[in-house]
This record gives sequence, C-alpha cells and structure tokens, in this order.
Amino acid sequence: MGLLDGKVAIVTGAGRGIGREEALLMASEGATILVNDVGASTSGEGSDQSPAEQVVEEIEKLGGTSAPDYTNVTSFADTEKMIRSAIEKFGRLDIVVNNAGILRDRMLVNMSEEEWDAVMAVHLKGTFNCAKHAAAYWRELSKAGEDVRGRIINTSSPSGLYGNVGQSNYGAAKAGIASFTVIAAQELKRYGVTVNAISPSARTRMTQQAFGEIAAPDEGFDPFGPENIAPIVAYLATDDAAGITGQVFGVQGGSISLLQGWVPSKVIRKDETWEPAELIDAIEELVPGKQIEPDPMSARLAAGETSLRQS
Repeated sequence: MGLLDGKVAIVTGAGRGIGREEALLMASEGATILVNDVGASTSGEGSDQSPAEQVVEEIEKLGGTSAPDYTNVTSFADTEKMIRSAIEKFGRLDIVVNNAGILRDRMLVNMSEEEWDAVMAVHLKGTFNCAKHAAAYWRELSKAGEDVRGRIINTSSPSGLYGNVGQSNYGAAKAGIASFTVIAAQELKRYGVTVNAISPSARTRMTQQAFGEIAAPDEGFDPFGPENIAPIVAYLATDDAAGITGQVFGVQGGSISLLQGWVPSKVIRKDETWEPAELIDAIEELVPGKQIEPDPMSARLAAGETSLRQS
C-alpha cells in the first residue's frame, strides 16, 4: 500500500531534476503521473520530448502508470487542455505539482523586457494556469456534492524569499508564487483543496547555472541531491495533509523548515500623522544606523538552510 494509491497527479517540469524526483517518488507511492515537460534548455529555448518520455519509462519499470505530456505551461488554453486530457485519460485528477521553470539571469540595468516576460510567463503565469484550471475542475466536483481532496504544491525559491543578485525576474516570480500560494489556499479551502509551496535548495541544471558546479560527495548522504526535495511534496499530496494549507516549506538535504511571510519586526507609533522631519530621528528605532540593505544569507541560515554558493 502506498500513501498515494489511486491518486492522479500532474507534475510540470518533471523531465529532469527536482520534478523528476517528485514524479518518481509519487509514482512509487501509488500515484498515476502525467509527466509534463517541454524539454527546453534552462533558458526556455528549444524542445525535446525525450526527458518526459524517459521518466515515464522509469515509472513504468517500477510498475506504475504514467504518460508523457509536452504542454508549454505558459499557454492558458493549452494548460486547460492538459488538465482535461489528464482527467479523460486517467478518470480523475487529485494533485498538481507546479515545478516547471527557466532562468534568464541578468543584472536589472541590463535586463531586457523579453528576459523579464519569459521568466514570469513560465514561473508565475504557468503556476496560475495549472492551478486555475485544476481548481475549476475541483470546484465543479465540490458543487456536485463530491468529496474533494485536491492538492496543489507550488515551487518558490530562496531567491524569491531572500533575494539574489542578478535574479530580479526569477526572484520576483518566485516571491509571487509564495504569495499566490497563500491567497489561493484561502480561496480554495471551501472546495476541499489545499495549496502549499516549497522553497527547495538542491543540485539542478538551474542552480548549477546560477551558482556554479555543486559536486556530489563520493559516498554517503548528498545534502544537495534533488531526491531530498520529493518527500515533503509527496506528503503534502496525501490525505493525511488535509489540514495543511497556505504554507511554504524550505527544504534542503534532510532539513525541512516552515517559512513565515512578511511580519512586523519593530513598530514606531504616534496618535497623529508623522511629519517627514520627525522620521529623521524616529526611524533609528526601526533601522539603527539606517542600514537597510537586506542580508539574505543571515535569513537563510536562520531558516536552517545552507548556501548553494561555492566558496
């Protein structure tokens, strides 16, 4: 018996890296998997059906049920067709894992409109597209009186939650996914759907492009292995996780942390409108020395994560 017996899942970007590990583990737990991957480069160029097909072959060798899908998640209409195709092919849909992504890293002053739009389209719009069409299906079932146990698991990033130089497009999209997760969870709870997100740190084509080579150990536990990310995703897809929604989990190696959003750390207050000149001194209580540059490394370490950067 697997934790996901009888469930049907779509995993986007499942041909390689984290998505592949998610698809394989969920299949080993009994889920039927639609393996979505357009087979593009890390910058989103080109297409190749073989990555998705290879993962399907691996799942079938494990005795699981799977099918490949090559939909580009940036298309609203095509993503709706993908959702409907999965339902028609497998009879139902229970889980959507939004993992597809690309990189177009560039310093802000050098970034083109196309580089910004391309990253937003895959990460943020792609997440919306898949979640929206799956949610519409589950809402129909809920309104018809059926017991819905829908699961959406999105993929944010430390670059979005803590910042990373040269990734204003990628980071903004990933921060948007975290906020989208919280709001979608509030909206979809009434229909029996949970929405959560992960913020993974692992060795993938994208992280090695951004941070350089991340070598695997010759033996023993690999703290940057993408396989470390899959268990929390598989768990969040189970019926046991029905009470967990609107959460973002940081994951690296054997560490899983609950990440909290924007919260007031300090407050200054008066019972009337502030004058700008008053803030010259008063702001020191909020930002001593007016040192306002964020320290993403400290935030990540506080969250129990280790930097992907290589010294």
